[in-house]
Amino acid sequence: MTDNERAAEEAPEREPGPESESEPDHATDSDSEAAGGPAADPPEELVERVAEDDSEGTAREIQSLRERAADLEKRLEERSETAEELESKLKRKQAEFQNYKRRMDERREQERKRATEDLIERLVDVRDNLERGLEQDGDIREGVESTLRQFDEVLAGENVETITPDPGEDVDPQRHEVLMRVESDHPSDTVADVHRPGYEMAGKVIRPAQVTVSDEG
Repeated sequence: MTDNERAAEEAPEREPGPESESEPDHATDSDSEAAGGPAADPPEELVERVAEDDSEGTAREIQSLRERAADLEKRLEERSETAEELESKLKRKQAEFQNYKRRMDERREQERKRATEDLIERLVDVRDNLERGLEQDGDIREGVESTLRQFDEVLAGENVETITPDPGEDVDPQRHEVLMRVESDHPSDTVADVHRPGYEMAGKVIRPAQVTVSDEG
């Protein structure tokens, strides 16, 4: 046995003291942060953060609504301009149609009058022949008078009037056709005699009356 072994046997065993007992594990703030991550924000900061996020979202929503409203307003304005343009075109077309209808009505009326005038021009020549027939003696005169009366009734129904100026009446270049100047007892440049009656229909001269004009010469 060596000296060291002998010394170890002779040394008394030591009992564990208070210092050797295990000490409780107290976690520090730093250990807690290291183990569980960053500490939670205080409630006040959380409320402010939520309020900021909500405010930003509301602002974006308001901006979006404004943009949509502006777009809708622009579309409405374009539609309104289109509607006004179409309404203006419609009014022009209606006015053009009314003018066209009026022109066609006037043209038809003119054609009707022209056709009637052509007929009257042919008929008045027949009337002239009937009047000359009155100058004949005999039984035919009575029949001619009856026919002439009926003929005049037909002309009157078409608004046709004879132009037969009286002697001494002023000459009307629109209604009288001067054949010659003759000596007469009537004032100069007035109607001396009617050679052939004229006719007018609804104020329009169909055929002027042929007259001679007085010349006091």
